[in-house]
Amino acid sequence: MSDSMKEVVETLDPVSRRLIPANLDSGTLVPLKTTLELRDNLTIGLAYITRAPTRYTNDIVTIARALAGDDAAKNLPHLRRCSKPVDLPPHLKSQFMNEGNGRTIHTGKSNWLYILLGPKDELPYDELLRGLASVDGISDDIFIGIIPVPLLAPTSQVQANLWSQQFWQTVYRKNNPLGPHPSNICRTTSVVSRDASVWMTLAHQVARKSRDAGLGEPIGAVIIKRTIPGRFDSAKNASFKSERSNSNITQAKETTQIVALAGDARWYQQEKVGRTGNPMGHAALRAISMVAQKLVRTENRAENKPAIMEFEAFQDGPLLDDEQVVFDAEHPCPDGYLCHDLELYLTHEPCIMCAMAILHSRMGRIVFRHRMPLTGGMSSEDRGYDTCGNPTTCESGSCGGGRGLGLHWRKELNWSMLGWEWETDTVERLTVDPHLHA
Repeated sequence: MSDSMKEVVETLDPVSRRLIPANLDSGTLVPLKTTLELRDNLTIGLAYITRAPTRYTNDIVTIARALAGDDAAKNLPHLRRCSKPVDLPPHLKSQFMNEGNGRTIHTGKSNWLYILLGPKDELPYDELLRGLASVDGISDDIFIGIIPVPLLAPTSQVQANLWSQQFWQTVYRKNNPLGPHPSNICRTTSVVSRDASVWMTLAHQVARKSRDAGLGEPIGAVIIKRTIPGRFDSAKNASFKSERSNSNITQAKETTQIVALAGDARWYQQEKVGRTGNPMGHAALRAISMVAQKLVRTENRAENKPAIMEFEAFQDGPLLDDEQVVFDAEHPCPDGYLCHDLELYLTHEPCIMCAMAILHSRMGRIVFRHRMPLTGGMSSEDRGYDTCGNPTTCESGSCGGGRGLGLHWRKELNWSMLGWEWETDTVERLTVDPHLHA
């Protein structure tokens, strides 16, 4: 174990230190892409442009804004409103130089500007023409050109530079309209990567134990609570916050504490022949339910013990010794809402059912190792055909196809979270049927 990892282990709670093995697995975090980042990052539309002497620029921009309205998207804020002839992309420069008085405008001492008016679909041409005709300086020779432009903002400076050469001068405003902010991803990745190996090692460990015990597939889940000194924790109560002193914040270190540990239990009290197992026994669902039970226990609510049944669908009680040890420990932050501000580490990408349960629980972050291209709910990449690698045709025909859902970050949902894939070449793969819902 490296010195840096030893420092990380020192910040762990006693339960975690008791469970982790001597040798920790290592890996690299790769941020998950959103569906918009993969499919809509280059949506091309047509836009009107005109040209005029510099002194008439404000009048023309006022006309364009009046026609486009206050909608920021219609004004294409990621594209520069005005461009000098010398700054046009080469193909536009050669095109417009030969139109009208273009050669005069493109001389070195020209005081003319090209002005972006707005999307072609949003600006009525006749009204635009009447508006430009009211400007004295260009009324005798009105120029209206149509050019292709990117309708969405760039996600990096490199992309902005590329689009400036291909379309029109483009501005990168250090944000990401298609997903989480790049600086947020970078900052959070550095935080999570410090101890991701610890939790992924535990997830793999409980997955193997669950498989060896005959409870389920080799799938494991770990939920932790990370406390960063000096950062406001919405889950902490006001009294605790008021008691903290500045000196304590300065001296305190970041700490992490395990909240729930669960292996897959879909085959517990089940026959494997011709079935997919108990969906309530998926590792992610069991872990989330254990968090909820610990919150209920902290509130000292009276437990409603149901009558003993021959088969219990909700396999959310501890079945392994390691699960019991974690379950018996108190919740580190009992005032929060279920899984708010917690982190989930999984050996496999969760299925759509589990992915939605993770979102509804208000999980803060998710990390998983094995992608499940046919059944996973978090990845955004398009699903390939015959992903299962079956040399013969599957019983239901050619499997795969369609688009990934990318449920970790979708604008249609009222909750989003950061997600990563944990890549490693040093850890044994936990192979499952590619059609399995993890």
